Amino acid sequence: MIALYSERLRLRSLTSSDWANFLAINQDSEINIFVRQVESSEEIRTKFEQRLLPWVFESGAWLTLVIEELSTGEFVGFSGFHCVDLMLKRAEVGYLLSSKYQGKGYATEALQCVIDWGALAFDIHKYIGFCDVRNTGSANVMIKCGFKQEGLLRENSKIGESWSDDFFLGYWLKREFSICLSE
Repeated sequence: MIALYSERLRLRSLTSSDWANFLAINQDSEINIFVRQVESSEEIRTKFEQRLLPWVFESGAWLTLVIEELSTGEFVGFSGFHCVDLMLKRAEVGYLLSSKYQGKGYATEALQCVIDWGALAFDIHKYIGFCDVRNTGSANVMIKCGFKQEGLLRENSKIGESWSDDFFLGYWLKREFSICLSE
């Protein structure tokens, strides 16, 4: 079981007892407005069951970590990553936070914790992230963690019947780390 800690948060492995929170956050149309069309509870259950399976970096499956407030144990949201290219050691990041905890720096704190741990545990060379161009909050989370915008992908995502443009952001751990060492 994975357990990571930051100043205000604990991130831990997903368990079967997290179903209610997983369902609620994935069915919340406000939280998912720039992510996806809300899926049926059956589709969400299938996704949940897949993420309960033992996680292996090389599989390409999403690592889903539960974010909890350290002082209260309250559910904050989810964060994680999945390997998109094993040879190049590239992983895509993701996070969804309960509306109650958005705008408090928790997403940035959780993402920083996840990328630091992933770099040490799996020698990840580069993290990537995508977000709808209208989702400035999500873009800012990645930028605060050191990501740089690498591109704009036109009509890259479809939410319901509407196409949307996505920012493509990247964070090169080896390059950023070596720059820090040389200064």
